[in-house]
Amino acid sequence: MPFLKAVSLWILLSLNSSYMKWIIFLLVFVLFSSCSAPKNKKNDRVVPDNNVVMPSFSADSAYSFVKTQCDFGSRVPGSEAHHQCKEFFIRKFKQFNADTIIVQEGERKLYNSKKMPLYNIIASYNIKESNRVLICAHWDSRPFSDQDADKSNYYKAIDGANDGASGVGVILELARLLSENSPTIGVDFILFDLEDWGAPEEEQSENGEGGWTLGSAYWSDNLLLPAAKPKYGILLDMVGAPNATFYREYFSERYAGWVVSKIWNTAAKCGYSNVFVDKPGGAVTDDHINVSNAGIPCADIIHFEPSSEHGFGYYWHTQADNMQNISSNTLKIVGDVLVHIIYE
Repeated sequence: MPFLKAVSLWILLSLNSSYMKWIIFLLVFVLFSSCSAPKNKKNDRVVPDNNVVMPSFSADSAYSFVKTQCDFGSRVPGSEAHHQCKEFFIRKFKQFNADTIIVQEGERKLYNSKKMPLYNIIASYNIKESNRVLICAHWDSRPFSDQDADKSNYYKAIDGANDGASGVGVILELARLLSENSPTIGVDFILFDLEDWGAPEEEQSENGEGGWTLGSAYWSDNLLLPAAKPKYGILLDMVGAPNATFYREYFSERYAGWVVSKIWNTAAKCGYSNVFVDKPGGAVTDDHINVSNAGIPCADIIHFEPSSEHGFGYYWHTQADNMQNISSNTLKIVGDVLVHIIYE
């Protein structure tokens, strides 16, 4: 997805040793009072005030789901790896006892007017509940490495370990938890196809910058929901890199400010305010805009690098977007926040 710089104000503080002692004290306090599920010798779960069992998000499981996707190869729409991965998702949602599984088939024109089929995968839980949340990610891989320093890689597809597979890996682990511990709300998962086939950089002047988020645009234009419309949505995009930070994205604030606050406040209670930074980030053309246009205010949890020229990690849209740049700790942090949003 393309990135538009947003203006941010940064305040630099010089910390003396005395002040640092207070910071360390506060950090320890936050860690011990965070809402991350404490260790329990029986089942490693906690019971929130609503008496619903809150499961523990498994970082290893989420990491494994990310790796499995990458093991298929680049999930470029129209490829065999793309087909095999689609069938894998369907099998996993069946295994994890989704109430309904729908594959929305469609077709969209790419930036070069070529028609491409797409497959949005929708899995729903607690189908009778009217109080619902939508959690989504894109599952396709970009067919170009147009940000790679090695120009011979320009027309090679990326693995998409972080840009694509990481968000889906978190979703599959959440689905596994839902199959074992039913929450009081309904949850809809959507894996959007054909998000990342925007015009490669050297062709953008000729073809414009179109071609992004085609799967979610198709879904928004042909709205398909197996239950009541979710009250809000959360998009997961690039949520697996080591030392990732997530800032409050511009369009999320504009169309779903209260959802952003809900996510970031939950993260702070969990002790993750150093990862979910309570500052404006940038403006990103992403699937959350199409979800919001469908009448479901949606916030984007997306990695933001303030010091980067394009706002993303150095591996973005390069051959380096592979499993070597996936951190189980980052997946765990994002998963913990979502578990608390679902079960509290």
